[in-house]
Parts: sequence; C-alpha cells; structure tokens
Amino acid sequence: MPRPTAAQIAYGSITVIFSTLAMLLLSQTSSAVGTAVIAVSALALGLLVAMTVPQPKPRVVAVNRPAEHRAEEPVPAVATSSKTAA
Repeated sequence: MPRPTAAQIAYGSITVIFSTLAMLLLSQTSSAVGTAVIAVSALALGLLVAMTVPQPKPRVVAVNRPAEHRAEEPVPAVATSSKTAA
C-alpha cells in the first residue's frame, strides 16, 4: 500500500477539523455519547476524503535505446597521392 501524499493528509485533516466543528455547532449536543458519535463520524469522513484525493501518476522514464544499426557499405580507402619513382 503506497504512503499517503501531503495533499491527502492535508485534505483529510482539514475535513476532520471543520466537519467536527460544524456538527458540534449544529447539533448543540452536550452528552458524551453525542460528542463521541460526532468525532467518529468526522474521522470517517476525513478518511473518505483523504482516500478519494487523486493519486499522482507514476512518471514514465524514457529508455535510451541505441539507434538501429544499418548495414552500411564499406568505405573504400582513399589512396594517398605520393609520387613514386619510376
């Protein structure tokens, strides 16, 4: 299993914090059971958000391949221009 990215950790944490505050303020609960239910549901929501953040795609590394070798005709040796004694 791959490690979570920084974006996943950030989005999950922010979701947990803000959803917990919103649910506590909207429900106006004062019981321990209500607070525990809100905390567990906020953690579940944060986990869901963190897992749905798109994963970065792996980079494709180009492989250096040598060019195809063509069968070339041999190049004739160039004769040197030197004067020979007759």
